[in-house]
Amino acid sequence: PEQVASEAAAALGLIRQAHRALGIEAARFRLSLAGGSGKYVGNREMWDKATAVLTDVLVSAGLPFDAEEGEAAFYGPKIDVQVADSAERETSISTVQVDFYQPERFGLTYTGPDGGKHRPVMVHRSIVGSMERAVAHLIDVHGGAFPPWLAPVQLAVLPIADAELPKADQLTRQAIEQGLRAELAAPSDGSLGARVRDHRLVPYVAVIGRAEAAAGQVALRLRDGRQLPPMPTAQALGAMSGAVSRRGTELWPESMSGR
Repeated sequence: PEQVASEAAAALGLIRQAHRALGIEAARFRLSLAGGSGKYVGNREMWDKATAVLTDVLVSAGLPFDAEEGEAAFYGPKIDVQVADSAERETSISTVQVDFYQPERFGLTYTGPDGGKHRPVMVHRSIVGSMERAVAHLIDVHGGAFPPWLAPVQLAVLPIADAELPKADQLTRQAIEQGLRAELAAPSDGSLGARVRDHRLVPYVAVIGRAEAAAGQVALRLRDGRQLPPMPTAQALGAMSGAVSRRGTELWPESMSGR
């Protein structure tokens, strides 16, 4: 019981960390309480204790919240993280629940420092909810333009002409060796403009022209429209790998935008 508040707070912190990495913004936080129906189990004392814990977690985190009756799980209250889609329809995507009932129902005990038997408290957590709901929300929020670390293709390599194909193929292989999901779009796939448009949802597009191929450089186009000056291949791969490993939504460090 003395650990339940910190565990519930840690679960909420993990949810918020995952949401930052995924680019999910909460529409609001809901403290879901029991209503007047008969679907809820346990005694009033259990519900009051669990509600007090979750209220303290939200207040300590500095998060505004709405308390709503009739939205709790049958065994206890919960914190629901609500998100909204492009049509402003709201749904719960993540949750933290404090449960005093089921440990008693199943006769769960642990041996405390005093050698006596004590009743534990159960903390339920759902970090990003069901996979189907989470993916549907991400597609809706990002329009298919996922954060760099999550994008199905992270780097598209576009040689301007067939003469640059060997260098482009080499860059693609180097990127894959570094753990990036990269693909080559050859001139036979269409004009440069058409290939750029075809890869508009890819975070990074590397254009390889005659000058870049000769100098061992790459000119990167970022999905947000920025075009970076040519840079050494190793520098470009290092920056992209760094952005991916940070598990964030930032495409490129602002400090490197001019380099």
